[in-house]
Amino acid sequence: MSAGDAVAPELAPESYAAPGAIDALSPALRTKIERFADLLLERNASVNLTAARSREAIFEHVRDSLTIAPYLSEPFADIGSGGGFPAIPLAIATGYRGALIEAVAKKARFLDEVVREFGLPLDVRILRAEDAGRDPNLRDAFASATARAVASLPAVLELTLPLLKVGGLAVLQRGRLEDRERTAAVDAALVLGAVVEREIRIGTDEDERRVVLVRKVSATGPRFPRRAGIPAKRPLCYEPGGDD
Repeated sequence: MSAGDAVAPELAPESYAAPGAIDALSPALRTKIERFADLLLERNASVNLTAARSREAIFEHVRDSLTIAPYLSEPFADIGSGGGFPAIPLAIATGYRGALIEAVAKKARFLDEVVREFGLPLDVRILRAEDAGRDPNLRDAFASATARAVASLPAVLELTLPLLKVGGLAVLQRGRLEDRERTAAVDAALVLGAVVEREIRIGTDEDERRVVLVRKVSATGPRFPRRAGIPAKRPLCYEPGGDD
């Protein structure tokens, strides 16, 4: 696929992001989600885990996280897990095995606390994503990978694709996506051994949220990911802030 082959975004079924998505969970799972929200608010007082300051605000993040459940496979890797979105709600709802990659020790300790309390099949790794992609125990090991609000789309591809098995899927939540960044992502995916399969708009036509699905079709070259900080500073095929 070339840059000119990028597919226009399509709308996802509205039920994926419906206000009642949490209510649709079983009582046991909803109780876990509510407990997770309370624990996140409690720990957020001392550790900067999320900008959300109320249970309802956290529920909005939970609903957003659950929109990608239909595209996820196990085991999955989550890059920059932070306060646990989207990985914790996804693991609670699906029971999938996975690894949470978080570079900040305080945030990783919170994630480990949540994993232990709920008995989730998740492994918390205190690592930069670039180091995770070069770890022989993590590279080429996952069926899917997620990342939320980490960096530009080409940079996120460089961080997630090395972790995927050939055939694996990067399931990436994005907000507004400029054509220039979209085109750069298509080109970067090719460099990394992948193709952009779909771009799915979530919710209404006015909603800027979307999910980008990128399939790994061949091994990622050994030079990727580049050393810590470089993917974000110098994204493949893309100059942030450049003229269209």
